[in-house]
Amino acid sequence: MPTPIEQRYIDAHPKCADLYATSKDLFPNGVTHDARNLKPFPYFVSHGLGARKWDVDGQEIIDYKGGHGALILGHSHPEIVAAVSDQMTRGTHYAASTELEIKWGSLVRELIPCSEKVRFHSSGTEATLMALRMARSYTGKSRIIKFDDHFHGWHDYLLAENTGDGGVPEEVKGTVTSLPVNNISLVEEALKADDVAAVIIEPTGAHMGLWPVRPSFLSELRELTERLGVVLIFDEVVTGFRTSKGGAQGYYGVTPDLCTLAKILGGGLPGGAVTGKAEIIDMIQLRDDPSFNANTRVGHNGTFNANPLSAAAGAKALELLSTQPINDRATAAANHLKAGLNDVLSKLEIPGCAAGVGSAIFLRLGVDHECDQEVCLMSDEDQHKVEDRTVRHQLELAMYSNGADGGQRFIVSSVHTDRDIDETVEAAERSLTAVRAQGLV
Repeated sequence: MPTPIEQRYIDAHPKCADLYATSKDLFPNGVTHDARNLKPFPYFVSHGLGARKWDVDGQEIIDYKGGHGALILGHSHPEIVAAVSDQMTRGTHYAASTELEIKWGSLVRELIPCSEKVRFHSSGTEATLMALRMARSYTGKSRIIKFDDHFHGWHDYLLAENTGDGGVPEEVKGTVTSLPVNNISLVEEALKADDVAAVIIEPTGAHMGLWPVRPSFLSELRELTERLGVVLIFDEVVTGFRTSKGGAQGYYGVTPDLCTLAKILGGGLPGGAVTGKAEIIDMIQLRDDPSFNANTRVGHNGTFNANPLSAAAGAKALELLSTQPINDRATAAANHLKAGLNDVLSKLEIPGCAAGVGSAIFLRLGVDHECDQEVCLMSDEDQHKVEDRTVRHQLELAMYSNGADGGQRFIVSSVHTDRDIDETVEAAERSLTAVRAQGLV
């Protein structure tokens, strides 16, 4: 029996239901990305513009999914559309180098503090896989340290201890150690083994910052890895060009050896990159040394690496970020939203908070606590309470029916207006009231 929140969603979306009836026999679970799984059925979008998108049933939605974090400029930004449209008339793939890739790479190097050289890919998963290979080749060591529940893509190595690791050989899992975050003593103990090539971390915390990292932990990691000769990798697929235009490393003033980029990097099109110290990136570079080339060099192909369409969109996006206050606008909108959500929680007397770094905001419900509304550190027990799946599911459906695609995570863009934020806060109040009526908060 559907809940009242579910029934409202079902009644308003008959076309989405019809499309799901077709898609569930075509795709696993009827979707093409795990994050799009939604019961009773996912929504199907027809188009987007600015901070809004429209589903096939005609519902207008204020969007806080933001292309899974890729769209800090919003949907269909006119300068991105023009850049891609112009390139389409010139060709989509030359199997050759272009001036565009030089412009794109130069902008990465201008904006990202650790960037000395760049290698482009087609996704964040490819970028993190390449960063590990570079680190292993560079150090001659094999083990990787990651942190519990930090997500670095779906390739075998970094799925250690994450869910959905079917098909990953135990031998591969055995090369990765996963540790609790924010405890530098545990990292130091693990590094005593002297077989660690790299430490990789989501610098604002697991799942885009949902489980936060204490900022001082990043400085502690930098000092420790530098002292012991271990490569430090910041996975900035989400935070790159979002936490600040220089990423989390620019925001916190902690420079890793390598970082991985995607999402905003591609301007809304597929694109990924590894950047960092030239001597590590150059493990890809051919040398006048047949033995190195055969046995040590990291080979790398990729049909769509730095393809002209992604390069055109990505270069234009980074040009806008470098010359306009894009990050300031997105962060200001996020702060407006954060304040409004906290006011709603106070008004409804619901324990919790809205907190987050930069333009990524998380709504944590069910635990009365103190935090600075930026880095909200909780005990593991309390963090699990605020991650209640039933509450999260019902709130997401209620928010969608009330006109905002957010739930408990809001990825804010530079084109969200005061009107968008005010309407979202109103939607949150109505949605939380509906969730409370079901006895969930």
